[in-house]
Amino acid sequence: MKTITERELCNKSAAVMDAVERGETIRVTRNGVEIAELRPAPPNPHVEMASVLDRCRGLLPVDLDALRHEADALFGPDELPDPNHDTR
Repeated sequence: MKTITERELCNKSAAVMDAVERGETIRVTRNGVEIAELRPAPPNPHVEMASVLDRCRGLLPVDLDALRHEADALFGPDELPDPNHDTR
């Protein structure tokens, strides 16, 4: 792991960020004391909708009535709340 001074970070920020982008972790010191550590950010968890759709294309269709019957058999019939009853 590379260690640089705060001044080096300021003077060579683009090169430092390039190194971090390539996967390097860099510690930064001020007056000889470590104050920070620069490391690559974790991968972006964002998934494109097209990717999700591609993954779903091969799935079998779901029989919602059969699923409801199975859920009722396991958990009991679902009672829906009365929309006219205020629960506050």
